[in-house]
Amino acid sequence: MRGQVLFACFALFLLVPSGFASASDDLESAVALKFDSALSDTDIVITQGAVSPDGENVLLVGADGYAHRISATTPLERGADIELNTARQSTLRDVDWHPRGNTALMTGDDGVALRYDTYDHSVTSVNGSGTINGLDMTTVKWRTSGDYAYFGANDGSIWRFAEGEGMVRLDGTRTGPISDIDCLAAHNICVVVTQQNGIGVISRDHAITWLGNTEAVTWMAVDCADPYLTKCVAFGSGLKTQAINVNTGDSSWSSVDPIMELQSLDGDITDVSRAADGRTLIHLAPFATVKQNPNNDEAFAQLLPKDAASYDEIIAGRTIEFVWETKSAHGFMITSYGNVVEFEPAKNQVETGIMETLVFLAVGISVPGVLFGLVFMNSKTLQNKYYNWRRGKKSSE
Repeated sequence: MRGQVLFACFALFLLVPSGFASASDDLESAVALKFDSALSDTDIVITQGAVSPDGENVLLVGADGYAHRISATTPLERGADIELNTARQSTLRDVDWHPRGNTALMTGDDGVALRYDTYDHSVTSVNGSGTINGLDMTTVKWRTSGDYAYFGANDGSIWRFAEGEGMVRLDGTRTGPISDIDCLAAHNICVVVTQQNGIGVISRDHAITWLGNTEAVTWMAVDCADPYLTKCVAFGSGLKTQAINVNTGDSSWSSVDPIMELQSLDGDITDVSRAADGRTLIHLAPFATVKQNPNNDEAFAQLLPKDAASYDEIIAGRTIEFVWETKSAHGFMITSYGNVVEFEPAKNQVETGIMETLVFLAVGISVPGVLFGLVFMNSKTLQNKYYNWRRGKKSSE
């Protein structure tokens, strides 16, 4: 047992961050900003965007009912833009395309829930939207089959939507603002993150299971990036991430990994977007992006604030609201003001063939749990006691 404890302590030592200051000055961006254009001469206050399933178009939403469609492949050109008339003055907070790509849902303050139709570019209220009248809605997401969408609200409520039945409030919701919802690509199971109440999993039957020991972080976003994994990753303030392992047989048995923390960058996480290669693009403030791989929890610097400022100090002083890649390390980002900025692999990265730079390997909050887990994995006695307890618990149910 002494050897097992020594092994656990050694492993714990490897996980504890070193005491020196941020190493961001030593990092290099994997991409460089190339060209930019503006959607307007004034500040639009864009809040979110979404790429269509065919990869051809991007829907943008923002303040004062703003909704706009641009080309995903040539977004610097204004000829393909379509201004959408929402007939609303409330701020729109989120947008999501239906999996078939013919329509999209938009939602926002004052209970706004709208449906965009690509056939005639009309925008209409969804069935049952009066049920959420007055609520400030924060997020919307279709689950993979396209039969239901989930809406989240600032009061903590979560609503399922289907055209035939309208809006139905889910049981078991809490009171803190809903930050984001995302769903597995191959299963009708979704994950919700909140600012105050941790992380929850929504089952196929719309039942919510709240995962323990996840309330300590203000979660900003969640992404189920890799379509082949039954795993999502939550992203929170303090540069923290946490993987959620979704049990597709019984989602109430889902679990979380220890919380990880970015160690080599300054700033904080504001949101995420989906990368082209089954990874996540993390938005940071000040102006920066990081690419995270859900397969192994590695993260890599993509764009650093110093390089954004070298390109344009004014753009670098704004907030990244949405990013998409046309292929790995090539793509575009949208700022809150309405700048569309193209990026490509940085010259030094092209020359060396190294596209990304590792920026974190850290454990922040769950160190005692990691230590216990390492001891547990190396102790047959503890494992046998646990399995006997589980069998006894199962037989008594």
